[in-house]
Amino acid sequence: MTRTKDKNLLLWNDGTAKKAIVDFVARVTTKRGADFVPEAERIAVFDNDGTLWCEQPFYFQGLFAFDRIKALAPEHPEWKERQPFKAVLDNDMKALAASGEKGLLELVMVSHAGITTEEFQAIVRHWLDNAQHRRFQRPYHDLVYQPMVELLAYLRGNGFKTFIVSGGGIEFMRLWAEEAYGIPPEQVIGSSIVTKFEMRDGKPVLVRLPQLNFLDDKAGKPVAINQHIGRRPIAAFGNSDGDMEMLQWTAAGDGLRFCMLLHHTDAEREWAYDRDSMVGCLDKALEEARVRNWTVVDMRKDWKRVFG
Repeated sequence: MTRTKDKNLLLWNDGTAKKAIVDFVARVTTKRGADFVPEAERIAVFDNDGTLWCEQPFYFQGLFAFDRIKALAPEHPEWKERQPFKAVLDNDMKALAASGEKGLLELVMVSHAGITTEEFQAIVRHWLDNAQHRRFQRPYHDLVYQPMVELLAYLRGNGFKTFIVSGGGIEFMRLWAEEAYGIPPEQVIGSSIVTKFEMRDGKPVLVRLPQLNFLDDKAGKPVAINQHIGRRPIAAFGNSDGDMEMLQWTAAGDGLRFCMLLHHTDAEREWAYDRDSMVGCLDKALEEARVRNWTVVDMRKDWKRVFG
C-alpha cells in the first residue's frame, strides 16, 4: 500500500511536473509493484545553489567570500592592486567574472583558510545572521525555495533518504542545512579544502588550509556520490549544466529513475535565466532533459510560492 499523498505538495500547481513527481513516488513505494524500490535504496540527491535556494545575482558563498576579503583587506594592502582581490574591493563584477573559476577559487581559498573549523563555523554563522540580500532585503537563509523544502519532506515521508550534492563548500552548507532543509550534516556533500590536525594550547583542532581538496561539480558529483553514499541515487534534482553528470549517472541505473531540472522562469518573484547566465547556466542540460525526457519544472507556472 502506498503512502504517497499529493496533498503534501500544496505549494505546487497541478501540472505535468507535480504529476511526474507523485507518479514516480507512487510507483517506487508500492509493494508488489513492478517498480518497487526498498527503502534502503531510495536515495535522492539535490544540488543546492539554484535548486534549493536562490543563487542570483551571485552564488551566496561567493558573496560570503567577498565580504571576508573586504574584512581582511586592511591586513593585505597589496590586494588593492592585485586581481582578483582588486575586483572585489572595487565591486567590479566585470573584472571578477574575467578572472573565471580560477579567480573565484583563489578568493575562496584565501578567505576560508588559516583558521580552525570551529572558527570558520562561527564566522559563517555571524554572516548568515547579519548579511542581507540586496534585492530582497532579507537574510540569505530566508531565500530557500519553499516548494523544494516541501518536496524534500514529501520524499522523506515516503521512505527516501535525501542528500545535498553541491559545488558549494561542504562545511559552509553543513552549518545550516538541517535547519533549512531537514538534511543532517552527514548527508551534505560538497567541495572541500584541505584540513590538518593540530594541537593548539593542548587542544586538538582541525585547521583549514588554502588548498583545494575536492571540487564537487560537474563530473565530480557522481564521483562524490559514489565515495560518500555508496549507492546510486534513484532520483536527482538540479538546475544547471553543473548538475548534468549527476542526473546522467542517476538515470543510467537499473529500474525506474527520476531526474528533474528547475528552470528559472520567474523574473517577478525571483529571476528568469538559463543559457546566457554567468551563474547557474542551463544550456546543455536543458537539451539533455528534452532528449532523455527528464522533468523540467517551470518556476513561474509550477510554483504557487517561491520563498517563505
